[in-house]
Amino acid sequence: MSYQALYRVWRPQRFFDVVGQEHVTKTLQNALLQEKISHAYLFSGPRGTGKTSAAKILAKAVNCEKAPVQEPCNECPSCKGITDGSISDVIEIDAASNNGVDEIRDIRDKVKYAPSSVRYKVYIIDEVHMLSIGAFNALLKTLEEPPRHVIFILATTEPHKIPLTILSRCQRFDFKRISASAIVDRMKLIVDETGVACEDKAMQVVARAAEGGMRDALSLLDQAISFSQDTVTVEDALTVTGAVSQNFLNRLALAVKEKNVAAGIEALEELLFQGKDPSRFVEDFILFYRDMLLYKAAPNLEESMERVMLDEEFQELSKQIEQEEIYEIIEVLNKTQQEMRWTNHPRIFLEVAIVKLCQLANKTSLASSGEIERLLMKVSQLEEQLQEIKANGVQVSGEPQVAAKPAAQRSMRKGYQAPTGRMNEILKVATKNDLNMVKSRWGEMLGRLAQKQMRSQAALLNEAEPVAASTTAFIIKFKYEIHCQMAMENANFLNVLTNIFEELVGRSLQIVGVPEEQWSQVRGEFIKGHQDDDSNELIMEQPEDDSVVSEAVKLFGDALIEIKE
Repeated sequence: MSYQALYRVWRPQRFFDVVGQEHVTKTLQNALLQEKISHAYLFSGPRGTGKTSAAKILAKAVNCEKAPVQEPCNECPSCKGITDGSISDVIEIDAASNNGVDEIRDIRDKVKYAPSSVRYKVYIIDEVHMLSIGAFNALLKTLEEPPRHVIFILATTEPHKIPLTILSRCQRFDFKRISASAIVDRMKLIVDETGVACEDKAMQVVARAAEGGMRDALSLLDQAISFSQDTVTVEDALTVTGAVSQNFLNRLALAVKEKNVAAGIEALEELLFQGKDPSRFVEDFILFYRDMLLYKAAPNLEESMERVMLDEEFQELSKQIEQEEIYEIIEVLNKTQQEMRWTNHPRIFLEVAIVKLCQLANKTSLASSGEIERLLMKVSQLEEQLQEIKANGVQVSGEPQVAAKPAAQRSMRKGYQAPTGRMNEILKVATKNDLNMVKSRWGEMLGRLAQKQMRSQAALLNEAEPVAASTTAFIIKFKYEIHCQMAMENANFLNVLTNIFEELVGRSLQIVGVPEEQWSQVRGEFIKGHQDDDSNELIMEQPEDDSVVSEAVKLFGDALIEIKE
């Protein structure tokens, strides 16, 4: 006899053998014992979960010569005949290829004839959702009032496509996906009976790749047995299923954690060289981090893991990666997966994603950046106070603290006060050419700040802009006062900024910062005091004949008006 696939050899012949569907088999067994058999059943659920097998077992049980029984005996002529297909009263129809009105009318015409060999004539219609509307209408009347000797068992993976008039005439049983542990237990029984050597972890890989279908699991196990030499190993199972090994995922995740772009790209190249599908890899990597997130939340729920096995390396890696990092990684990978669906070059998107993951900033550093900035501001204040002490000395408690008054006033002063005198000096000699020169280099300056790993400081300039410049200095307007204060009181940041501009423009420029509200006031007062100075470009830029500007000045005052080209 020719070789038969495992899923055919080990097809369930009793309700007891139907794995993971106890809610269905228990109900059917009780109905058999009580002889409460319905005329129509609907078995729905994912592929490979036992729908058709349960239908044939039910057909054997109702026709068993020892009935009523909760399990077919599989020994009487009726049970054996239904098993080998020699009894013509149990008809199995594939609706995918027999979905027309004529086929259903043929059933309707023959259904009135009594069975020739057994008690009940059973029609098993697989993939019933594939029937046409006309075929459903032809089936409807027969399904509603069939003869007493006829039972219909409809099976489908898509019950939502079946008309409600059909659904309402059937007892519905929903088959669920089989858990990985139940699939592994069944496979252990099979390999023990067949004498095949198979590693437990290899069976776990196969079970998870089957996605809840026993038939798929046995097909993959059959393929792995053929692929292996003496023993089915984890690598054999991974090769057959097309999945990425756990060690490889751990290795790549470690490269992402350590921000090691070279190691990440090298591991990816090795994966693609082995012929792995980029789309499958992205899915495996998402499930890897999904399982890591679940493991961190509930370490005892090993059954909920979709992709990983809880080896020591994975557990150690889970302790090092924060949940916020996992959220961000999954978001990047999910976006990459969507983009890969619409491209002919998925490898490029995959490489970009790995580089992006390796360059993600640590959440811990981002979370602490605000604290670092506050500490830097405090250090600047302490340095300023130290300079005051050096200049004025320490006051004796009994003496009047005249020398300490400026420092005391400065400590009591709230917010940041821009150096108005210095700004006026710059405005006197400011030109449009100098300002345009600074503006033209502004973007390049921000880029160089990022290269110097000063992202938190550079963020202070995101909503800032140069508003006036001379040959020796320029003024930066900040939208928020706190940003201006943090930038101007950070001596290290100012030195770096000055050096960058010296490299860009070829000369040293002093930098003065001013909050937006204070800039409007300083500029307005400067313009008032220099109305007669036509040579100053700041004044010359004021449009004298613009009626809109004039009206705005009347409404809000010239101190609040800033004119931009």
